[in-house]
Amino acid sequence: MNAFDEGSASEPVHFELSDDERTLLWQGLGQWGGPADLTDAMAVAMGFTSTAGFFEEEERLSAALKAKAALPPEDWRRILLATEIVFASAIVGAGSLWQTVTGLDDESTLRILRRLQQRFPASFW
Repeated sequence: MNAFDEGSASEPVHFELSDDERTLLWQGLGQWGGPADLTDAMAVAMGFTSTAGFFEEEERLSAALKAKAALPPEDWRRILLATEIVFASAIVGAGSLWQTVTGLDDESTLRILRRLQQRFPASFW
């Protein structure tokens, strides 16, 4: 079920997340400071200005996730994409170390990711 208040493309959107969804997205942002190898090119591809820009935004986005705050669709999109990449990629992400560094097994992570992908409205992309 999509539980959100959809406004304009830049207005913050409150999105009801379960605890496991919120934890996954929070870990997805945080692991870029761990085993992942974030380059400027990857940061830009995910919608950030640079690697430094990612880490500046990561702090704000992580705090917003913990506070259950509304975020603009662009931020939700960047959070989800950063999580998808850091989980799946062995080249730039955590890859096979994901479970070790997050405590989240691959099967559960993939199930939660798929649920998030289905719940976010198409207008977010």
